[in-house]
Amino acid sequence: MVLATGSSKKQELKSKQKLEKKLSFYTKVKDAVTSLNATKTISKKTKLRNRKKKLKAYDLSALSEFLPETDASKQHTETKLNCKSKQALVQREAAQLNAVLTNPQFQLDPFAAIHQHLLSTQPPSVRKESDSINHEKNPKDKKRKKNKKKKNNTSSTSESMDI
Repeated sequence: MVLATGSSKKQELKSKQKLEKKLSFYTKVKDAVTSLNATKTISKKTKLRNRKKKLKAYDLSALSEFLPETDASKQHTETKLNCKSKQALVQREAAQLNAVLTNPQFQLDPFAAIHQHLLSTQPPSVRKESDSINHEKNPKDKKRKKNKKKKNNTSSTSESMDI
């Protein structure tokens, strides 16, 4: 019987050692996981900081106070883009682009076509002001240019005579 009690003590010691090994392994794993989580959160925070800095650089909301108000900006309806609405938007824009590219006026002179489109789509009040300003400046500018040319021509001939 002495042997039986001795072997049971050895088995108890072995089982305790196994248990301790398992516990130490689990604690090591737990420490590793917590350290990895800590590094993940640190990297996430730095990424968020960098992203916020970039967003601040592209923030143009301060410029909005200098822009004129339009009816479209007052109506500003918020629409959520889901998959279907994005696809519909892409299809509409692709059709619009195709129509523009096949337009004969655009094919002849793209910049003139774009300029004409912008003139025709501007609000009437802005267009009238710009047209009136342009008509008032053009005759004066032509006269000024002629006078400058005359002055430049006379001054260059007098300089050549002085030399």
